[in-house]
Amino acid sequence: MNNQAAIEIRGLSHSYGTRTALQDVSFQVARGTIFGLLGPNGGGKTTLFRILSTLLRPQTGTVQILGDDVAKSPHQIRRRIGVVFQAQSVDRQLTLLENLRHQGHLYGFQGKALRKRAEAMLARLGLADRKNDRAETLSGGLRRRLELAKGLLHQPEVLLLDEPSTGLDASARRDLRLYLSQLREEFGVTILLTTHFMNEAEACDCLGILDRGRLVALDSPAALKETIGGDVLVLGTREPETLSRRIQERFGGDPKIVGGMVRLERPQAHVFVTDLVEAFPGQIDSVTLSKPTLEDVFIQRTGHQFWQGTQESK
Repeated sequence: MNNQAAIEIRGLSHSYGTRTALQDVSFQVARGTIFGLLGPNGGGKTTLFRILSTLLRPQTGTVQILGDDVAKSPHQIRRRIGVVFQAQSVDRQLTLLENLRHQGHLYGFQGKALRKRAEAMLARLGLADRKNDRAETLSGGLRRRLELAKGLLHQPEVLLLDEPSTGLDASARRDLRLYLSQLREEFGVTILLTTHFMNEAEACDCLGILDRGRLVALDSPAALKETIGGDVLVLGTREPETLSRRIQERFGGDPKIVGGMVRLERPQAHVFVTDLVEAFPGQIDSVTLSKPTLEDVFIQRTGHQFWQGTQESK
């Protein structure tokens, strides 16, 4: 295993009967970084997360975490990783401190040492003044912090987060991103998270984009957006196929029809808009011009919109 890699995946494939959830996925996660897996529902994120968290044995390929194989050494890996699932696992009837004490017992911590560790973790996540409150009194954002405290209690080297921002408002999502950055910078924790939020993906050091079980893009968010090669134009028209064909014949390029609109990438697109409107009078009903986004990267790599559903539900 690469000494710089906390996670290394090679040729990973997994199926549920005739449905392919993952297809020949390979990538590495460098130590001390925040790595994001971005993809729509059905893209394969959940299956990959289950494999990384040792809940599902890989069918084809290898997965190593901190040098151990998830298929051969799941028990060793579990003691070195923290996992926060999308579904909340806090006991709402227990206090925050009691939740952490129960979590600590799973890892063999007891007595004063456990209480000291639990109180320190609550303080780190800004929950010290609520330690004796029941979890049911917390807001969604604070409950997510408690989930993080549980996942970090045994001081893992790798933290796995499944859709950590689900159910949080915009302010709570910003707070969560801040806490994750602090974990990486102050404690060197390697973080892998799954997400379908573009702004959460933007904050990652490296990003893998999954679609229908395939890894379609892998790089930093900034580098991925640079591959677009220009501004993005989206044209509203009553005859998208005709307009797309005529644009290609007249100006070249590779216009695509996405969501009933004609989409194309063009340097200095604000100048090109004038040429388009003059070339095809009355055929363009609306024009949207924007700088490249991760959504545009997804469309470029897959040919369809991010929220366009698939039949695969894992």
